[in-house]
Amino acid sequence: MSSKTINKKTPTKQKSGHKPNQLNQLFETLQKGGQKFIQNGQLRLAELCASVEIILETMFPGLFPEYAASGIKKQFHFAIEEIEGAIYLADKTGERNSIKDLQSFINKLPQIQKELQLDAEAILNGDPAANSLEEVILTYPGFIAIAFYRFAHEFYKLGIKLHARALSEYVHRSTGIDIHPGAVIGKHFAIDHGTGIVIGETAIIGDNVKIYQVVTLGALSVDKRNASKKRHPTIEDNVIIYAGSTILGGETTIGASSIIGGNVWLTKSVPPNSKIYCKN
Repeated sequence: MSSKTINKKTPTKQKSGHKPNQLNQLFETLQKGGQKFIQNGQLRLAELCASVEIILETMFPGLFPEYAASGIKKQFHFAIEEIEGAIYLADKTGERNSIKDLQSFINKLPQIQKELQLDAEAILNGDPAANSLEEVILTYPGFIAIAFYRFAHEFYKLGIKLHARALSEYVHRSTGIDIHPGAVIGKHFAIDHGTGIVIGETAIIGDNVKIYQVVTLGALSVDKRNASKKRHPTIEDNVIIYAGSTILGGETTIGASSIIGGNVWLTKSVPPNSKIYCKN
């Protein structure tokens, strides 16, 4: 993968008034001030995101065709090496078995592919506007967001949480869909449209769940003391949540086969087979 650089342009005649030594001093100040956050740039988060794209291109040819042009098999090997490096660099204590972690991640790749295939089928079957599985995989932002979530979740389970969050925020920026990598999401998960969806860290979502745009599965409180507690709702199997609804609280459960209509605000559980609508 090529690094991005700033193209040189012909300098303008107008001068800024800043002397080179002043800019050099400013540069050094900014570099020193930032190192405690970026750890000398060694985390390689951008390369990690690109590596996931390469693996997705391997699983679903055509999704990120720019990598296939230079030989997808070669790029795939490069991606695994990058992920190995990310796992190694994330080990600050030296106590982790990075080889074991990498093998655990590699072993999950066929399962992730099967889960994503089921997710794509769920989107296709639930959207009258979708014409083919190929269309869903290649063009639907909901599918891309779910795909990156499933990779990020594996990193989260390995305890590599910064890298997991980097993956989720990378796709959040391009799709407008915010799925925390700590959330637990079952099979046949469908997102329709998707813009503005927020799914919190401790949310639990069952199988065959469909969510529309601007849905929030959030917490009732943002008190930092509750960080280790379940703060986000549980959505059981076969639930549909329509656009604009907000469901809050770690003790809130939406029972199986329920339908939550648009613009509903819920902070209490509802039993299975419920139909909840917003009254005018």
